[in-house]
Amino acid sequence: MTTRPELSNLRDAESNWQGLRVCVAGLGIAGFAAADALLSVGAEVLVIDSAEGDRQRERGQILEVLGARVILGSRDSCPDDTDVYVVSPGIPPSADIIVSAQQRQIPMWGELEVAWRMRPRSDPAPWLCVTGTNGKTTTTLMLASILAADGRRTQAAGNVGTSLIDAVRNHDLEVIAVEVSATQMPFVTSMSPESAACINLAADHLDFFASMGDYAQNKALVYRHTQVACVYNADEPVTEQMVRDADVVEGCRAIGITRGVPAPSMIGVVDDVIVDRAFVDNRATHAQELALVDDVPLAAPAFLTDALVAAALARSHGVSPAAVRDGLRSFTAAPHRMTRVARVGDVVYVDDSKATNAHAAATSLGAFSPVVWVAGGMAKGQDFSELVEQVAARLRAVILLGVDRDVIGAALARHAPDVPVVDVARSDTGAMEEVVAHAARLARPGDTVLLAPGCASWDMFGDYADRGNRFARAVRSLPEPRR
Repeated sequence: MTTRPELSNLRDAESNWQGLRVCVAGLGIAGFAAADALLSVGAEVLVIDSAEGDRQRERGQILEVLGARVILGSRDSCPDDTDVYVVSPGIPPSADIIVSAQQRQIPMWGELEVAWRMRPRSDPAPWLCVTGTNGKTTTTLMLASILAADGRRTQAAGNVGTSLIDAVRNHDLEVIAVEVSATQMPFVTSMSPESAACINLAADHLDFFASMGDYAQNKALVYRHTQVACVYNADEPVTEQMVRDADVVEGCRAIGITRGVPAPSMIGVVDDVIVDRAFVDNRATHAQELALVDDVPLAAPAFLTDALVAAALARSHGVSPAAVRDGLRSFTAAPHRMTRVARVGDVVYVDDSKATNAHAAATSLGAFSPVVWVAGGMAKGQDFSELVEQVAARLRAVILLGVDRDVIGAALARHAPDVPVVDVARSDTGAMEEVVAHAARLARPGDTVLLAPGCASWDMFGDYADRGNRFARAVRSLPEPRR
């Protein structure tokens, strides 16, 4: 009979995992990677998923070949003899299958916990973690670009799209830039990043967490057990308070960033130059030039903030000042993040389908004026009143689509009653062609038609990329206006 290992002894991929009974909930990217990794170290793996589409069946067949037992189309919880329950970041902590397991005192691991325990025992790549309501992906990719410019073998992983579990199993990496969503933070206890940052905090995922306070607490967990530097945004005081409250490793420093002039132990801007007063000698009186503001490739204040956070995390890892400049200059933005699609006549069309919450949409809308705004989708419990009040003066017109378009429509009626609004009731993916046609009719020369939905895409589209691609195709099919 195989002795079942103690979870406290499972600290790395070389630990003795034989006989551990694991139930993995969800066959998405994270669930598949977790099951694959656990099978590779000798655990006994059961995978359950309530869906049974082509993607689940294909992944399930692969895992069955590797030795897993897979049950699709079932909403059953994990068996009572499960040693550890691995849950997908797409499953809310309030879900019945999670609550049931907790009531039976079955230990819970999230994706980050599995990834941390799957690191190699010898010289594991340190993690530089990035979270925030908005800007996570841009900051993480900027960070990876800076690290690469310094000659480090690195990869952006986590919520950015590449499985973190797969990344930690790549023994060639020297450091990993990790994008962390709040939905990945529940059930993480062991993670100890080298450095971590929270860029900002605004309402999001309120359909996932019990309250805004619960959401904020999960964001703040990114700082727990941090070893070298907790990077906070001095222009967003809530992030500094997160650092003050964090349980960190002794000796860890608090490092601020600001778009203004930095104090000691901060990185900021002086006369359009990004300067470091945190990782230099004599920081009380001296500063190190890192880059010019013009080296930041996306012209909006939020992207300067992202660059400052990326620079602070990279400098905490010891990269050179020149690498910050070179990494920012060579940075390529993520697809569907304020991407210029086309100019049709004298109207510019911009795809920011990645703006899946009101905070992100506000950032995008703040970069353009006048704007024909394309918005709507799954609102995730958000209220849009503050956003509409903030951007009303910029709006030429608004085109609404998606299941929760009435939520945005109500905010527009209250706070921007004079702005023309078109409601597109179609729920098929072809609705985007109608949306773009309305936008082209309403836009005037010099306007920007901006897809910044402020909402998730799953009600009508495969994901935000699918939504953005359909917007781009519709734009490119528009006829050139007659002169």
